[in-house]
Amino acid sequence: MYRSHVLVCGGTGCTSSNSQKIIDTMEAELKAKGLENEVQVIRTGCFGLCALGPIMIVYPEGCFYSEVKVEDVPEIVEEHLLKGRMVKRLLYDETVTETEVKGLNDTNFYKTQQRVALKNCGVINPEDINEYIAYDGYQALAKCVTELTPEQVIQIVKDSGLRGRGGGGFPTGLKWSFTAANKADQKYVVCNADEGDPGAFMDRSVLEGDPHCIIEAMAICGYATGATEGYVYVRAEYPIAVARLQIAINQAKKLGLLGKDIFGSGFDFDLHIKLGAGAFVCGEETALMTSIEGNRGEPRPRPPYPAVKGLFGKPTTENNVETFANIPAIIRNGAEWFSSMGTEKSKGTKVFALGGKIKNTGLVEIPMGTTLRDIIYEIGGGIPGGKKFKAAQTGGPSGGCIPASLIDTPIDYDNLTAIGCMMGSGGLIVMDEDNCMVDIAKFFLDFTVDESCGKCTPCRVGTKRLLEMLDKITEGKATLEDLDKLEDLCNYIKENSLCGLGQTAPNPVLATLKFFREEYIAHVVDKKCPAGVCKSLLSFSIEADKCKGCTLCARKCPVGAISGAVKEAHTIDTSKCIKCGVCMDSCKFKAIIKK
Repeated sequence: MYRSHVLVCGGTGCTSSNSQKIIDTMEAELKAKGLENEVQVIRTGCFGLCALGPIMIVYPEGCFYSEVKVEDVPEIVEEHLLKGRMVKRLLYDETVTETEVKGLNDTNFYKTQQRVALKNCGVINPEDINEYIAYDGYQALAKCVTELTPEQVIQIVKDSGLRGRGGGGFPTGLKWSFTAANKADQKYVVCNADEGDPGAFMDRSVLEGDPHCIIEAMAICGYATGATEGYVYVRAEYPIAVARLQIAINQAKKLGLLGKDIFGSGFDFDLHIKLGAGAFVCGEETALMTSIEGNRGEPRPRPPYPAVKGLFGKPTTENNVETFANIPAIIRNGAEWFSSMGTEKSKGTKVFALGGKIKNTGLVEIPMGTTLRDIIYEIGGGIPGGKKFKAAQTGGPSGGCIPASLIDTPIDYDNLTAIGCMMGSGGLIVMDEDNCMVDIAKFFLDFTVDESCGKCTPCRVGTKRLLEMLDKITEGKATLEDLDKLEDLCNYIKENSLCGLGQTAPNPVLATLKFFREEYIAHVVDKKCPAGVCKSLLSFSIEADKCKGCTLCARKCPVGAISGAVKEAHTIDTSKCIKCGVCMDSCKFKAIIKK
């Protein structure tokens, strides 16, 4: 028995900030103080508050140390673990008051969250199956194969109201029932862990922090649908997730939780990992299955749907990581428990990767129906620097944007669809007044153009033409007629592309046109970028009454475009200026403006 447990985040974010070195140093310091048998150090998954990493939590006190450095470790061991005095300078400021030190769950970031898919992330050691079992792990699988029929399992999932968390929102139980209804000598379960949206890391974090949850859920799906084999398709850029998933699979096989005759029920289920090469199109289920088969990842026409003819031509059930992560809890706690959360048509919770112009970047899980305002200002801590909230991009390259005027919109599938947006897999990028929405649309479309597989003409050619039009707009060379052409082409691509990539590629353009048309018009008519982002439409100048003639801007300018005598106002030669902004960043007197 240990008197203290030190939990250190071992997610990708904190690992990149040297958390493994912190763990190694902590263990060495504990040994040097003779505390190795009294204090246990545990590497966990992501805690969620990525902006504060590396993160360390010490129990039983539950104190939350943030932005820990290797050189801080000896002090934590000496003061806290040896002498019992918390190192207050390292405690997250929201947990410290004059009279007490609060736990993580009492912070604004956590107190309104409801963690189901992320229940074990940051709580257990993901590489120890015993810790997962101690937190009710594999109870749901045992219940299914020993107490419930496959039809009963599917009915529970249907009654829960769980919808696919990969973006489409299709009812999960209904999808399972389609596969179960088809007779075949072999069926498959596929987990889509090929999350490719810029700024999205929900699935990666679940695999890193709670891999056994996905294994258990896939086995349950296999039992319910009649499948005996499963594949987790995960991108190779997730080495920590891949390593921990493989460890978990090996442990589950060793304990008989995967393989032959699971729980003595006669049910067999095996699991494999398939590494993806990072192609965004392989997030589409038919392209993903084509890739697993060893072919170029290109989508297939539907029908036939995967429930009829999927992986290797056999009936297949495909769900993403977050969808599967909800399954064990639904089986353990019941359909009514899950459906009591969320809204009428969007049950349960949703995990979001919160990023962009927001104080608390990281991973959050909130009940469906939570407003965007609550996410940004209560959980996210608001916009840094007192800037105004402008929009939130949901669903990445496939999604739309929610403008400030709709900040009180409850976030669920139907509400987002009603305003021309979509849930997507869960990326939520916050933008402030300094973001140009035309440039944002161009950024996502540029990504889609690169990631198009090229199989169908509307996507392969159409998205390139869209990008060319956006380039024309941001360079001040477009006309109002081009805006009409832009919208027409968007609708054509949506209606005629083969798969979801092409069908949703125009969404960022259509959403920004809908909510921020005045910015497009400013670019076209006034030849100005209101946010001061598009270089072709910018000009830099020096306000003579503010310039002190310090010469710093002239010395910093890489092309010699600034001239002037010492202690006299300087000027910028716009014909030489490359609009890099170095002068503006270096000016201490705020004498340089862009317009």
